[in-house]
Amino acid sequence: MEYLKLSVENHVAFITIDHAPANALSSAIIGELSQAFDQIEKDEAVRVVLLHGEGRFFSAGADIKEFTEVKNGKAFEKLTKNGQSVFEKIESFPKPVIAAIHGAALGGGLELAMACHIRLVTEKAKLGLPELQLGLIPGFAGTQRLPRYVGMAKAAEMLFTSEPISGTQAVQCGLANHAYTDEELIPKAKDLANKIAKKSPLALKSAIELLNYSKHDSYHKGVEREAALFGQAFDTADAQEGIAAFIEKREAVFKGK
Repeated sequence: MEYLKLSVENHVAFITIDHAPANALSSAIIGELSQAFDQIEKDEAVRVVLLHGEGRFFSAGADIKEFTEVKNGKAFEKLTKNGQSVFEKIESFPKPVIAAIHGAALGGGLELAMACHIRLVTEKAKLGLPELQLGLIPGFAGTQRLPRYVGMAKAAEMLFTSEPISGTQAVQCGLANHAYTDEELIPKAKDLANKIAKKSPLALKSAIELLNYSKHDSYHKGVEREAALFGQAFDTADAQEGIAAFIEKREAVFKGK
């Protein structure tokens, strides 16, 4: 794999996203994540997965430059459905998945983290869904997962303003489990992973299956509708303005068209 590092130690698989400078989630990385989880699922030596990012960030979002290569909304919808499928695979994965988040988990990066079963963060990490700033919407089930963790009102605020919250705030509103200093994050994540790895793999698998029953039919309908609206948003002039403004590092001027 080109963008991921994978190693196994004491029944814990360590997946590291390594795509400098910001670990942006390109289609290639999402494909490699799918491949890595398929490999880990078959490995009986692995009982827990720990996911984190190399460098300054967990993942600062989707690969926006890749968006400029997408031809139309239908192709954009296909891209988002692929990401949704991989992230659903992670959330329903039969082995516990822990995200260790430092620096930033924004956009697709936060959507990836929300698909994990447990989120550990640094106190100063930034977590948010800034897609509306680009004239787009989240596309990897972020609109459906975020309200499950933080509630409807806080999710609306985060989406509408595009402003991130800190790791400490994420714990306070239920988006993350624990917040640590930068130096503590990985050691604490390893401690938690090792504690979970001592449990029966069969019991863990059953617990994960049962936890996923908390997702009602409306959740899956919402994810499907998100993909359709994601594609529609791409075809608007506002989205093209938002993407261009991001690349040009300027403020977007939206006209509602």
